[in-house]
Amino acid sequence: MSSKSQLNLYSSFRRNFPALETVLLTTNAGTFYTYEDAEHCSAQIANYLIEMGLKRGDRVSAQVPKSPQALWLYLAVVRAGMVFHPLNTAYTDEELHFFLQDAAPAMLVCDSNRSEALQALCQSVGTPYLYTLDADGGGTLVQGAQQCSVRFDTAATNAADLAALVYSSGTTGRPKGIMLSHGNLVENISVLVDYWGFGEDDCLLHALPIFHVHGLFVAIGCVLMSGGSLRWLHEFDVKTVMQNLPYSTVMMGVPTYYTRLLVERDFNVQHCVRTRLFVSGSAPLLADTFVEFEQRTGHRILERYGMTETGMNTSNPLRGERRAGTVGFPLPGVEVRICGADNNILEGKGVGGLQVRGSNVFSGYWNMPKKTAEDFTSDGFFITGDQACMDEEGYISIVGRSKDMVISGGLNVYPKEIELLIDELSGVKESAVIGLPDTDFGEVVVAVVVLVNDATLSGEQVRGALKARVANFKVPKRVFFVDELPRNAMGKVQKETMRKEYGSKAT
Repeated sequence: MSSKSQLNLYSSFRRNFPALETVLLTTNAGTFYTYEDAEHCSAQIANYLIEMGLKRGDRVSAQVPKSPQALWLYLAVVRAGMVFHPLNTAYTDEELHFFLQDAAPAMLVCDSNRSEALQALCQSVGTPYLYTLDADGGGTLVQGAQQCSVRFDTAATNAADLAALVYSSGTTGRPKGIMLSHGNLVENISVLVDYWGFGEDDCLLHALPIFHVHGLFVAIGCVLMSGGSLRWLHEFDVKTVMQNLPYSTVMMGVPTYYTRLLVERDFNVQHCVRTRLFVSGSAPLLADTFVEFEQRTGHRILERYGMTETGMNTSNPLRGERRAGTVGFPLPGVEVRICGADNNILEGKGVGGLQVRGSNVFSGYWNMPKKTAEDFTSDGFFITGDQACMDEEGYISIVGRSKDMVISGGLNVYPKEIELLIDELSGVKESAVIGLPDTDFGEVVVAVVVLVNDATLSGEQVRGALKARVANFKVPKRVFFVDELPRNAMGKVQKETMRKEYGSKAT
C-alpha cells in the first residue's frame, strides 16, 4: 500500500455498508441504530468540528462512557481527517494532565460529571475546547452537532495520514503515543475480515471498552468493514452476555470474560447455538480455560496476538486446528521472525525476541524519534519486546515479555514457563511469576498464586513440585498467595504492580 495513495478509514467502511436502513447496533435495552444513523450522526459531528475551526491533523481526545454516540464521534473524527485520541475512562486528572499535555489536542470530550474539574486542566495545558458526551448520548457535543447538516464529504486523506493516537499503558515508564495511520487500520481490519470470515450476516457481541484497540479497531472495525451488526453492551456483565449470546454469531473478549462464563453453571451449548466464533485476546488464555470451554460449549476459542503498535499480527486459523497455548500463524501480509540477542534469526525451537513487519505496523511514537529508532531494526522490523517460540508446524507461542524476563545469577528465566507448571498443580487457579531485586543474584524468581475455592497449598509445596521439574535457579524463592491477580481494564496482569507490592517482602 503506497503511503501516497488516497485512503480514509471511514471511506473504506462506507464502501462495505449494506442498505442504510439496515440495523447496525442494538443495545441491551432494545434500542437500535441503523447504518443511516452512523452516516448522518457522524456527518453532523464532523461538520460541527469543522465549524469550530478544527483542522485536518488536529487531535480530538475522548474520555467518554461507552455509547452509540461515542462511536459516532470516532467515525466523525476520522471522516474529518482529524486524529482520534481515546482515553481510558479510569484515568485520573493527574494522568490526563500528561496525556493532554503530550498529545496537545484541539478538543477534549468528557463525561458531564467531570467537565468542571477538567475545565481547569484544559486551561492549564492549552486545550482550546471542552465538550461533553454522556452514557445516555446526551451532552454539549451532541446538542451542538444536531444543528448541523447530515451531509459531509469525507476528507481525502492519504494512507500515511494519522487516524488515531493511542497511548501505551505506561507501566514501565512514560506512556508512549502510538501513531496509527489510516493505512495501518484499513490494512489490518481488511485482513481480519477475510481471515475470520466476517460477512453481512454476522452479529458481534460487543462487551469490550472502546478506548482500546481490541474493542475499538478490531471488534468494531470487523463489523463496519463487513456490513455486519453489533449487540452493544455498555460493559461486561456475565448475565447480560448470556442473554445476548444466543442472538450473536461472534464474540470477542479478554480471557476473563470466558472464565467468568464458565463459572456460571447454567452456561452451556444452548447459549451458543448461533455463535460461529469466539475470539480471545489482550492477555494470554489459559490452556485449562480453552479445554473447559470446548467441553462445555463444543467451541474452540480462537486466540490471536496483537499490540497497540501493530494491530493483529498472528491468529489461530478459522478453519483448521486451534491450539491451546499458541497464537497461531502470521496473518497474511505480516512478516514475523524470532531473533536472538544478536538480532540473528533463530532456527528451530529457540526462544527469542519477536519482530514483525507489515503495512499494519505503526509509523512511530509521537514526538519520540529516538525511541522509535530504538524499536525498529535497520531492515524495518518492529521489535515487539515479546519473547516467543515457534513449533515445527509454525504455531507461535508467546512465552513472556522481555521486560518480564528474570535474569537470576546471569541466567534467563521466562516467567511463562514457570507459570504454566504452577498452573498445572492441583488447587491452583492461576499464577504470575515476577523478578524482584536481590543483592546476590541480581534478581530472584517470585511467584504470586491464586488458589481455587477451598484449596489448600503451601509455598513449600509449590516449590517442591517445581524442583522436580526445572533447574533450581528457576524455582521461586518465595510464593505469595492472593485472592486475585491485579489486572487492567483489558484483563492484562499488571506485573509492575506486583513488583512494587512484593519488592520489600521477597528477602
